[in-house]
Amino acid sequence: MTCLFLIGLLLVILFTASHIYIYGNTPSLIKADAAIVLGAEVWNNKPSPVFRERINHAVNLYKARDVSKLIFTGGVGVGKPISEAEAGKLYAVNNGVDELDILTETKSRTTNQNLKYAKEIAQQHNLSKFLVVSDPLHMKRAVEMARNLGLDAFPSPTPTTRYRSFESQLQFLSRETYFYFVYLIFRA
Repeated sequence: MTCLFLIGLLLVILFTASHIYIYGNTPSLIKADAAIVLGAEVWNNKPSPVFRERINHAVNLYKARDVSKLIFTGGVGVGKPISEAEAGKLYAVNNGVDELDILTETKSRTTNQNLKYAKEIAQQHNLSKFLVVSDPLHMKRAVEMARNLGLDAFPSPTPTTRYRSFESQLQFLSRETYFYFVYLIFRA
């Protein structure tokens, strides 16, 4: 009986991981009011390579007129002089985004907080439809969180990722699968 339970559990985990992988590689080809760019680490006042990929994708969405506003999220990390959102904004402005089309929230520390505070800002600016921008393997959990917060949200995974090797993708997928289950348990 224990063996059947373990096999069943393993199948559920593998199914969930494969769904996360497939979902993250299926972008929504829609137009929205804004892109919510989930924060990532800042290195020396500049976006880390992972965060830079997210910002580049958001800038491309903006330039293609798939969104009219960018909402950068993320607070100040430990020992960092500026917030993730501010680093994202500076990078986007330097890459051709009008500063007036950028909104920031600088309080968040987690994905759920990124989305919660982005929603508050969006409501203040009458924005109602969103593309969530993050790494492909982060999409399933992030979009589900956004929708559970009441956002009309759709996935827009970065077409490029800093997680290129099989090993790094497997580690990220394992981490996301774990956090997805944790999210489902605590949401219930």
